[in-house]
Amino acid sequence: MARTSIQSQGSQPIQYPDRTTKRAEQAMRCLPFQMPLLAAMRSNSVPLLSIVGLEGVERNYTTRPRSELAVENDLMWLIQVGVLRREVDGQGITDSFRLTPLGRQLLEKWERLGETLPPPSLSDRLHHTLNRWVTYSHTESKITVWASYQLQPLLRILGKLY
Repeated sequence: MARTSIQSQGSQPIQYPDRTTKRAEQAMRCLPFQMPLLAAMRSNSVPLLSIVGLEGVERNYTTRPRSELAVENDLMWLIQVGVLRREVDGQGITDSFRLTPLGRQLLEKWERLGETLPPPSLSDRLHHTLNRWVTYSHTESKITVWASYQLQPLLRILGKLY
């Protein structure tokens, strides 16, 4: 299995499978979050409500106002792909989020390349949408998972075209 090693400042590199890294990069680039949000999550826990609505736009966390449900769904997806973790306090899980080591390493990589996240390609968007659909649908129906395997060759072809 191929592995990607991403060097984080001041620490030993953690080796992630290429598939894990690619899926995390795709998710981060396809969602409507901006670099300032990711930078804030690197050093602090960021509460959900500071990302929602106009406040999220004013802080340059998102490009447009988003509902609490939409933001939470996207943050939960980033948890599933290994980019974020939910903060815990003495009373349990909070409504705040932070980057994981994988998320920090990807952010550092992109900061070296520029001030914005690289835009996703059409192929990235298709793969990302299918990954989310399959992951969500997996719990709903085994038939949906079977159908996703049938679509994998098509996605490989599309990935080569774009």
